[in-house]
Amino acid sequence: MKKGIHPEYRPVVFKDPSCDFAILSKSTIKTHDTVKWTDGNTYPLVKLEISSGSHPFFTGKQKLLDTAGRVEKFKKKYQKKKAAEK
Repeated sequence: MKKGIHPEYRPVVFKDPSCDFAILSKSTIKTHDTVKWTDGNTYPLVKLEISSGSHPFFTGKQKLLDTAGRVEKFKKKYQKKKAAEK
């Protein structure tokens, strides 16, 4: 490998704050945040919006939307307008 052209490959902590899931891996990503890991060392920190700890595919938990309630609310809203127009 040529010297000076490759980014630094180092240990990095990836953390999903929504479910308190963190993993130590290696990456070349640049970050300004750091975190103290369980081994006592300080590593660069990358905050994730979603991870295997919070994704419905891996957790098996789905957020159910009240689509029936939304449809009824929509119909009720526009039925009143039609009745008022007549």
